[in-house]
Amino acid sequence: MKAAGATGLQQAWRWGALLTLGIGYSVLAHLAAASTRPDGLDALVAVIPLLGLAFAMAWRSSQRAIMLALCLVACAGLYAASAWLVAHYHWVFLLQHAGVYALLCVAFGRTLRSGRTPMVTGLARIVHRTMSPALIGYTRSVTWAWTLYFACISGLSLLLFWLAPIAIWSAFANLLDIPLLALMFVGEYAVRCYVLPAEDRAGPLDAIRAYRQASSSGRARQP
Repeated sequence: MKAAGATGLQQAWRWGALLTLGIGYSVLAHLAAASTRPDGLDALVAVIPLLGLAFAMAWRSSQRAIMLALCLVACAGLYAASAWLVAHYHWVFLLQHAGVYALLCVAFGRTLRSGRTPMVTGLARIVHRTMSPALIGYTRSVTWAWTLYFACISGLSLLLFWLAPIAIWSAFANLLDIPLLALMFVGEYAVRCYVLPAEDRAGPLDAIRAYRQASSSGRARQP
């Protein structure tokens, strides 16, 4: 019992730290993107997620030393092109925001093709031992909903970046990003509770565990 409680507390701290980090970076990114006097620090804020992802992938690579060396070379290249980067770092923010949502749209949407298992259906099968027809139909609909959500966010990001002041775009992309995502989760869960019987429902934590299990299984299958 104590071990289970300690594990739950550790998970709570972990998710709290991740949420705090996400909110902190969102505010910092907004201040950097909306800055009226761009400088090297603002550009650094823009590239930090890309560098962090690159170093994380390099660390997990079977060719760790080589990949880390390439990351350091890329850092040197960014430093050499710092003047250009300061002048164009808003495009880095756009690439990260609109690009990530576009990729998610494609990832979810391609699973809706005939003969394939919808993304949310595959995740639900990790949680539920048996899938009722109602649950299969619902998870397919939810996959459509997330696909459309990702497409709308990516499209709005591009539209605001093109037509609105950069501060307006940044408020949408950085400050509203997490709240909109949370609202989508809450709305979907409310619909789930309304249309599905209790035995076919799973909580948000179950969905997170299913995603982590699917990700772990995918990494395990890689050579």
